Amino acid sequence: MDALKGKYLEGIAGAADEAALEDLRLAALGKKGEISLKMRELGGMDPVLRQSTGAALNVLKDEIDAALRAKKAALGDAALDERLRSEWLDVTLPGRPRRQGTIHPVSQVMAELTAIFADMGFAVAEGPQVESDWYNFDALNIPPEHPARQEHDTFFMNRAEGDSRPPHVLRTHTSPVQIRAMTEQGAPIRVIAPGRVYRMDMDQTHTPMFHQVEGLAIDRDISMANLKWVLEEFCRAFFEVPSVELRFRASHFPFTEPSAEVDIRCSWEGGQLKIGEGDGWLEILGSGMVHPKVLAAAGVDPTEWQGFAFGMGIDRIAMLKYGIPDLRAFFESDLRWLRHYGFAALDMPDLAGGLSR
Repeated sequence: MDALKGKYLEGIAGAADEAALEDLRLAALGKKGEISLKMRELGGMDPVLRQSTGAALNVLKDEIDAALRAKKAALGDAALDERLRSEWLDVTLPGRPRRQGTIHPVSQVMAELTAIFADMGFAVAEGPQVESDWYNFDALNIPPEHPARQEHDTFFMNRAEGDSRPPHVLRTHTSPVQIRAMTEQGAPIRVIAPGRVYRMDMDQTHTPMFHQVEGLAIDRDISMANLKWVLEEFCRAFFEVPSVELRFRASHFPFTEPSAEVDIRCSWEGGQLKIGEGDGWLEILGSGMVHPKVLAAAGVDPTEWQGFAFGMGIDRIAMLKYGIPDLRAFFESDLRWLRHYGFAALDMPDLAGGLSR
């Protein structure tokens, strides 16, 4: 026993690293280690000798195990000391800044216009992006022969053979949200409906998926004068100009009567658009008084209630406000587009005063 003890304690004391220490542990205490083999021999001894020998082997096993643990801790401390001597860290240096991103310009414009209309008493209404043919067209007085109801203009959901459910589409505008809001809340009502819409169109100023905001106000004495005031107030606040001039041109929409396209006075100087001044006009939205058939479809009595509605492209007014000439910059290109127009991916948004860097 003394020879074994001396052999292994001396070897443990002289171990240069943890690998050598592990070899010694296996040689002594492993399944085929010397001490383990001697423990197996206890079964063939007479009871008196087995008792004394077993006790001595257990003591030896505990001493070697304790020596192994102590040496392993010492080797770990020595490695840490060496690392601390070889590595150097100045804990007084400031931490590395973590760059943060900003919200997309379309999302920022959504937040801006929501805040502006909220100040005028408009709540936000939402609805599904996959709509039934009835909500998207019929309830809005859009006749079956209207071009928007053709497959070359609208994304229709696929139907398996034998599926007799009504047609469903990716909504082509957020007007169905107005129908749902009137059906659920009745009149009077004042809501805006921002969200994604889908049309089969793709060029410099159109994409298959884009964003719209539509507004609706229904009451007993609503008129075009109220519509004009709301739009003027919005444009003044959104484009951050002291005054705006709007021009209403007679138009036709199935869901409003009378209907009007709305232009805003502007000018181009040095390639930059300036809103509220100059001799030019720029179309920004469509509007009108809600058609009586639309009110009736939503369960609102058109002999008692009337109101106005308007709709504009969020991507379009974002382009106008921030001087972005190509709508595809929002969706297809790399971050260089947004950086060029003041929306670097690592800018911080400040809705009150633009962007802070």
